[in-house]
Amino acid sequence: MDITREQIDDLNAIVKVAITKDDYSDKVAKILNDYRRTANIPGFRKGHVPMGLVKKQYGKAVLVDEVNKLLQESLNKYLTEEKLDVLGNPLPKAQDDLDWDNEDFSFEFELGLAPEFDVELKTKKPITHYKLIADDKMIDEQIDSIAKQYGKLISQEEVSEDSEVTGTFINEEEGIENKATLTLDKLKGKRNLNKFVGAKVGDTLELKTKSLFEDDHDLMNFLKVDHDKAHDLEINVNFTIDEANKREAAELNQELFDKLFGEGVVTSVEELRAKIKEDAEKQFVQQADQKLLNDITEQLIEDTKFDLPAEFLKKWIQATGENELSVEEASEEYEKSEKGLRYQLIEGKIIKDNEVQITYEELKDYAKKYVAMQMAQFGQTNPEESVLEDIASRVLSNQDEAKRLSEQLMSEKLINVYKEKANLKVKEMSFENFVKEVYS
Repeated sequence: MDITREQIDDLNAIVKVAITKDDYSDKVAKILNDYRRTANIPGFRKGHVPMGLVKKQYGKAVLVDEVNKLLQESLNKYLTEEKLDVLGNPLPKAQDDLDWDNEDFSFEFELGLAPEFDVELKTKKPITHYKLIADDKMIDEQIDSIAKQYGKLISQEEVSEDSEVTGTFINEEEGIENKATLTLDKLKGKRNLNKFVGAKVGDTLELKTKSLFEDDHDLMNFLKVDHDKAHDLEINVNFTIDEANKREAAELNQELFDKLFGEGVVTSVEELRAKIKEDAEKQFVQQADQKLLNDITEQLIEDTKFDLPAEFLKKWIQATGENELSVEEASEEYEKSEKGLRYQLIEGKIIKDNEVQITYEELKDYAKKYVAMQMAQFGQTNPEESVLEDIASRVLSNQDEAKRLSEQLMSEKLINVYKEKANLKVKEMSFENFVKEVYS
């Protein structure tokens, strides 16, 4: 067997694989001998079928199969030994004149090669790294929400602005009949608010769904209609008031602190505020880091210039797609995926240059933290190490879950590299202002 490479340019090459009879004849002969021993052909005893008949019936198929296996194995070995960084997979060149009755064969493959480039993490333009803080307003709102959540309901005969109202929405024509509880701050406009305030338990209010709530999505929950219908819903509904309650805030005392955080963890309102601030800002770090990762990704793609073997990749997309694609369709798919491919190459270069690695032990520890967070959501705040170990092992036995967690851990490691080496400017602000600046 002989393998040679013709370099077309820095990004494209042709690999030629020449296979002779000596490369495959022994394997083909062995397989045909095995067929002869086991073949059941009418008119012949098992194991006594003439080899000529076996070759006639199976020889061509065995030859093709073995040559293709040998071709794939040798090509993969060659790419590994030559340390060729290929994009996609080698594409076989069409051979209309291939004659399987010959003894020697020659095949050609097109290769698309990854470009060589450098990545400069110290971008010319500094990238904003947000440091999000829980300000007094947020902490006050959180304490108020906790006090109401753990407070008690006081029954009312008449609805007031701070009431929680329970009742049934009805529209017979639309098949709507749903019991719901709402607070009046959900309502849009004074006209709707005035219909509720002063109404008594047992009263039926006539309401219009258009502009009834500040958020049209509330119609989905309170009327139980689907998403598409909620946005264009313009009907009349009746709402019969079953209950009106005022929620009396819970007292901020040790009993409440222990219920929230465990016995003795928080012992004063000042410590409660500090705890809320600490917990909130821990959650903010993840959102700020995700924003940083997105911004650095965009900047690196813009700053890191290199060519790709575009024509090869378009042909590869056309050849390997699930559905048959035209040249134009393959070109469109390439345009859609080019940006993602560029970042994959950039990310791979950063990982290699900075020797970022994930060991199995690191991944298992990460999986255990993930499991612990999931369990905490269901009130299991202090699981035994053996339980975490067992569940994490089961999670990692699922290839999809293991891949997902590995990608998350790699993102965290890359963010740490960026924080250390990228050109960042820290910007401190409240979470509320962050949302306005970034997402509005």
